[in-house]
Amino acid sequence: MPLIAPLPPDHDPEVAELARFFNETLGFCPNSVLTMQRRPAIAKAFIELNKAVMDNRGRVTSDLKRLIGYVASLTAGCQYCQAHTIRAAERYGAAAEQLEHIWEYRSHPAFSEAERAALDFAMAASAIPNGVDAEIARNVQLHWNDGEIVEILGVVALFGYLNRWNDSMGTQLEGPAQEDGQRFLSGRGWTGGKHVEKVF
Repeated sequence: MPLIAPLPPDHDPEVAELARFFNETLGFCPNSVLTMQRRPAIAKAFIELNKAVMDNRGRVTSDLKRLIGYVASLTAGCQYCQAHTIRAAERYGAAAEQLEHIWEYRSHPAFSEAERAALDFAMAASAIPNGVDAEIARNVQLHWNDGEIVEILGVVALFGYLNRWNDSMGTQLEGPAQEDGQRFLSGRGWTGGKHVEKVF
């Protein structure tokens, strides 16, 4: 059971209207947002931030942003967000080879040098203590401009919030996300952890 149970999707009409955004990204409103709506201002601010961060402005594509979110969540250890990001990456058209080989992004030919630089940066930025050093910074600057780096780090920071929220809450995985976690990630040690088990 989660630390705090999510409220029904229609609990707050304003949150429900904003949360329609997730019907595109995930196909459902996530339990994390349904829990946040116990304080509607937090839920609304989070949804607006999510929309701003995930807005596709060019080369940092919608599918790449979800893969960045996946690498950030993998680094942080949040299995709830890993399932959500791999699901959303597929829904936004990530190549099958990228979904199947995200763990080998540093060497697999499905990833470009620019994508590798973004994913290395995401992994380093998600680590505690922070792992962004001069080499990682130079490499991301070699492949991405200032605005694009802001977008990349925006995704990492957004998932830093979500990773802590969902792991601390023990947010229960929704059925479709759990199925995609099993489909794409179970061969790599993904189990769903506390997000599919009773822990509190």
